[in-house]
Amino acid sequence: MNRTAAVLVTIVTLMATSAFANPNVKRDFSLLKDVSTVVNTYPYYTIFDDVMASVDNGVVTLTGRVTMGYKSQTLTERVSKIDGVRKVRDEIGLLPASQLDDNLRHRIARRIYGNTSFVQYNNVSAPIHIIVDHGRVTLKGIVTDNVDRMKAHSLAVTTGAFTVTNELLTPGEVKAPQERKGRPCHCHSNSFKHRQVI
Repeated sequence: MNRTAAVLVTIVTLMATSAFANPNVKRDFSLLKDVSTVVNTYPYYTIFDDVMASVDNGVVTLTGRVTMGYKSQTLTERVSKIDGVRKVRDEIGLLPASQLDDNLRHRIARRIYGNTSFVQYNNVSAPIHIIVDHGRVTLKGIVTDNVDRMKAHSLAVTTGAFTVTNELLTPGEVKAPQERKGRPCHCHSNSFKHRQVI
């Protein structure tokens, strides 16, 4: 199942309203949206990859993990061509090449996206990413509610994975940092001023 995952159209705004008065903040936030579009329109970015982005004063940092090395190189090149990007830091890791991991990826994808409970997720913008590293699985992305989060987890644990870490978020959890006042906060597994869940 080599399904391309398009944008998880959820922008995590890590700024208080007063922060938008700063032109650098506005510029970085606009760049973040452009970076998200570039990553998510890359045809080889799939549900088996996980890429996150941060922007700080025009410097873009890409993190996460991908299944093939050329993906991080290509994404870095594509992002570097965005108008306003001063520099791109490629901190994307490479998942190990393993037939067992590949089999597990496809097994979990079929379980989740083939389940009737997840019909609404089975579209162009597949929101659940399945990251497999030596038989250890991490589920990332955004689901409608906690019921879907737990259901995805229980489907994944029945596939022979050594461990399954559930990092799926609900829309309420994604919005929570936006409602906090003050300085930008840390969100998800990485920390930075402005970030995009991709």
